[in-house]
Amino acid sequence: MITGNFLNQLDRFSILVRKRVTSNYAGPKRSIAQGKGIVFKEHRIYAPGDDIRAIDWNVYARTDDYYVKVYEEERNFTVHIIIDMSNSMNFGKKITKFDYASMIGVGFGYLAIKDNNKFQYSTFAEKLEVFQAKRGMSHLGAMISHLNNVKTKGVSKIKDSIFQYRKMVGSRSLLVIISDFLIDIEEIREALYNLGDHEIKVVQVLDPVEKDLNMEGDFRLKDSETNSILKTFISPRQRVNYQKQLAEHSAEVEKTCSKLGISFYQITTDTPIFDAFYRILE
Repeated sequence: MITGNFLNQLDRFSILVRKRVTSNYAGPKRSIAQGKGIVFKEHRIYAPGDDIRAIDWNVYARTDDYYVKVYEEERNFTVHIIIDMSNSMNFGKKITKFDYASMIGVGFGYLAIKDNNKFQYSTFAEKLEVFQAKRGMSHLGAMISHLNNVKTKGVSKIKDSIFQYRKMVGSRSLLVIISDFLIDIEEIREALYNLGDHEIKVVQVLDPVEKDLNMEGDFRLKDSETNSILKTFISPRQRVNYQKQLAEHSAEVEKTCSKLGISFYQITTDTPIFDAFYRILE
């Protein structure tokens, strides 16, 4: 559940972000979109301390003087926030994965507003639900109301959802996809390969219990998406095998992201939410 207290914390956090997330370029500070929408503004004489990579060697060849390129960031882009609301996201005692993912999503929406950008939020499971891109706090309020009232359901059909969603993404966009990604790796690969050339942040949200499986003995395990029951005995060896398989799966997701130039983050729900934001925004 997203509360007014979280919004108050977000307001203070956005101020800290502006102090901490600084630009490598002259001109306005960078927004939450890192690296997209950078446009040439002008030349100026090189000064000690400037990045030598910014020197325009073509100008030097003509003038024998060192000039650097000055850039600024275009601010007219849309932030797309896509959150998994399948049944597997309804796991957690203190906070569910879906609630944690929702707070991350709302945080990106809030930062988009602070940068005077539009943001579009969507949820997906067996079907994709999309809300029109808009600016302003009323849009954020609608997002919070939706996420607080929606119920997780069904299985995660990420490939179908992303294939449908990609048609709605224009140029110069930031996409933030938040899920536990406990999905067949081939389906994840196909989804990510079809997103196109945008700045993309993939955030895998896991509960500490499912990541560590710190338990031993006889258990009845219920698949939250199919409702099937598995009776099993969890031994220390099985626990190690489980941890290995989960780590390998997450590593494959991260490897796929790396090949596509996508930023990948794995975060557990016991991580303080603003620490998670700092990791994602660094």
